[in-house]
Amino acid sequence: MDSKELHDVMTATQSGKLTFPEVVSRLSEAGVESYFVDFASADETFYMKDGSTHREKMILSREFVNEHYSAADLVAAIRGAQADRVRYPEFVKRATAAGVISYWAFLMGRKVVYFGRKGEMHVEEFPNPKS
Repeated sequence: MDSKELHDVMTATQSGKLTFPEVVSRLSEAGVESYFVDFASADETFYMKDGSTHREKMILSREFVNEHYSAADLVAAIRGAQADRVRYPEFVKRATAAGVISYWAFLMGRKVVYFGRKGEMHVEEFPNPKS
């Protein structure tokens, strides 16, 4: 595991410098199987293919997570990120405003599971790569 590469990807993502496909590519190359983002504790945990883990504190300011979950607002934020109209700092603001407290990105499974404060969930499959 290259903890510096994980830190660099996390920092670049949270600075709005990387698109989601770039994040997935770099983390996959670094041996990441999945990662969990917890907005309540403001940290990310990376789960490696070799079974090890690595935790990083988020550099973004902590956002208040809305108590009321809105799947429609979350999906709008996701679509904005997929179209590269929204980069990660804005995505975090929109997702937490939509009531998302955490999410788990499964790189090998090509999906992200978003969680609300009361156990609500939304599963988003990765978009198909452009041919």
